[in-house]
Amino acid sequence: MAAMAVINGVTAQPVQTDFSAIKAFEHQLEDVMELTDTTELKAKLEQVETSYRLNPNEINTVRLGIIYHETALNLSFFSKTEFKGYAKRSFDVLSERFNSPNTSKELLPFIASYRASALSLVSAETKKLKLLGEAFALFDDAVRNYSTVSYLPEFLRGSVAENLPWFFFTKRKFAKRDFQSIIDKQTQNSAYANWKVMSFTYWAWAKQRQRAAYRTQSLAYLDKAIALDPNYKAGRRQAEELKAKMTK
Repeated sequence: MAAMAVINGVTAQPVQTDFSAIKAFEHQLEDVMELTDTTELKAKLEQVETSYRLNPNEINTVRLGIIYHETALNLSFFSKTEFKGYAKRSFDVLSERFNSPNTSKELLPFIASYRASALSLVSAETKKLKLLGEAFALFDDAVRNYSTVSYLPEFLRGSVAENLPWFFFTKRKFAKRDFQSIIDKQTQNSAYANWKVMSFTYWAWAKQRQRAAYRTQSLAYLDKAIALDPNYKAGRRQAEELKAKMTK
C-alpha cells in the first residue's frame, strides 16, 4: 500500500508500505500500547528502559517512546513530581526516530501517531495551547499519510479529541469522524485493528452518540466492546457503565 512520508515538515514522494510488515512491527509493540493497569505499566516501564540501555536499536527506541507516552498519559497527571516530563521524553525520542533517514518506513505509522499524541500531552502538562495546535497538525499529517494502513493515527487523534473541553469544538469533531472511520475500515478488513483497539473504539463511538436516534446502534456497539474484552483489558468497564446508564 502507498503512504506519504513527511520528514521535517516536507511531504516526500509516496512510499510503498507492506501491511504485513506493519502488522509484524505491531506485534512487537502491542505489549507497550494502550496499557490501563498502572502496576503493569510501571513494571513495563522499567523493563523497556533496561532493554533500551542494553540494546538501543530501532525497535527498542520506538518501544521506549511509546512506554514514555503511556506513562505520561496514565501516571504523570496523578503525580506532582515522579512522572512529570515523560510526555516530552516521549516526543523527543520519537521525533529523533521520525526524522532519521534510516528508520524503517513500516514503523512510521506508529512513530508519527504517538509523536503527535505525546505533543498533545506536553500541551496539557505545560498548559501551552499553541502546542495543542501543533499536535493536531502532526495528527493531520499522520492520518493523511498512514491511516489507510494503520488505525493508530485516527485512534489516537480521536482519543485526544474526545477528551478536550467543549470550547475546542473544531477539534472535538474529530472524535466522531475518526472512530467511525476505524469501524468502516475494520468492516472492510478484519485485520485492520486488534481486539483491544476495537473494544475501545466501539465504546468511544457509543459515548459520542447517546441520543435516542443512535440508541440501537450504540447499544449494539457497546455489546461488541464488552464481548471483545472478557478480561477487562480494554473498553469493557467503560462500556458496561455506559450501557447501564443508557438502559436505565
